[in-house]
Amino acid sequence: MVPDVEELLDGAHVVRLPLAARFRGLTEREAMLVHGPRGWAEFSPFVEYGDAEAASWLAAAIDAGWGDPAPVLRERIPVNATLPAVPMERIAEVLARFDGTRTVKIKVADAGETLADDVARVREVRRILGPEGRIRLDANGGWNVDQAEHAAHALAPFDLEYLEQPCATVPELAELRERLHDWQLPIAADESVRKADDPLAVARAGAADLLVVKVQPLGGVTRALRIVAEAGLPAVVSSAIDTSVGLAMGARLAAALPELDVDCGLGTAALLAADVTGDPLTPAGGHIEVRPVEPDLALLAAHAAPPERVAWWRDRLRRAHAHL
Repeated sequence: MVPDVEELLDGAHVVRLPLAARFRGLTEREAMLVHGPRGWAEFSPFVEYGDAEAASWLAAAIDAGWGDPAPVLRERIPVNATLPAVPMERIAEVLARFDGTRTVKIKVADAGETLADDVARVREVRRILGPEGRIRLDANGGWNVDQAEHAAHALAPFDLEYLEQPCATVPELAELRERLHDWQLPIAADESVRKADDPLAVARAGAADLLVVKVQPLGGVTRALRIVAEAGLPAVVSSAIDTSVGLAMGARLAAALPELDVDCGLGTAALLAADVTGDPLTPAGGHIEVRPVEPDLALLAAHAAPPERVAWWRDRLRRAHAHL
């Protein structure tokens, strides 16, 4: 059952949190937190997303704050470090924020960056990790098929775990996967799942080896679990630079998956320079805990968004609610 708008807005908070490193061109992250009978939940679609897409993020908040709890099959979730396209001299500093992680996801194909920049960054991460560490790359659909194949050749010496969303479309992913068939380099689909009208199309097309699933864009734990089950592919749970409240939602999804064989992208509280709780879900020993997060009222006040942004988010929630 969908709560009405006023129930969702009652007691809601909008925060603006500084980032420790620029991510997707952002230096701050805005989010709205709402409180339901099941606890706190987050509504934080990126500001450029339209209302229909934002409605899935609102559905996830309702699922977390008002829905039935999912089963908890594990109490800790192994997580990876996430490395934005930072200058070379900052790589070690950023990775040090992710305590005990054995896997690093490196953002590549970033605007203004070259393949040579990506290769240098990956080389430095491999040096820091040593041969036992795992490296996965996320291009956010930034390459065409030829560029992705060329990049795969250039980056092959660094023993990659997988390529995440190297190309934007499902047909491109399918073609690239065929070209790389003998390489044993898996392809992971992210945007082709969370931003698609049909999140199962990539699996039906044989265009990916595993799915990256994010609880907010997919409309909550229940729907995400159903997508993973119907796709029949291994899944890794990731985040979208959420507050610790949003990461707790992602952790509940990861805890409910019948199988979880890879490190998850749920350690991104380490990229925040501030959070909404004094006990954030930052990595410790390469894991985060599966637990509820209670925001600190003093931190909510300290990081409250300006009044005009609060009004913008409240209007946005109303518009998204109309799509549910």
